[in-house]
Amino acid sequence: MRTIAISCLGWAATAMFVASYFFARPAALRTVQMLAALMWVAYGWLIGASPVIAANVLLIIAAAWTAARGPHDAAADSVGRSWPRRRERAADAA
Repeated sequence: MRTIAISCLGWAATAMFVASYFFARPAALRTVQMLAALMWVAYGWLIGASPVIAANVLLIIAAAWTAARGPHDAAADSVGRSWPRRRERAADAA
């Protein structure tokens, strides 16, 4: 029974991490990624896999750091302009 629960934790962490990429807001993406990474840390600890623990601790730190920086437009081009957002493109096309 214990191995089934551990396996379910690993699969739940995988599902949560993949689901994080479907969030539109970067803050939500990073929050869900951090929660998934915490689940992976617990999974790694339960199975005794230090590489899993280390990788996900680094992921938590990276996600927390980028979340703490605040909102930044990741779609800025080389001269600092932002790419048009979907609504702006739709308005221009009409």
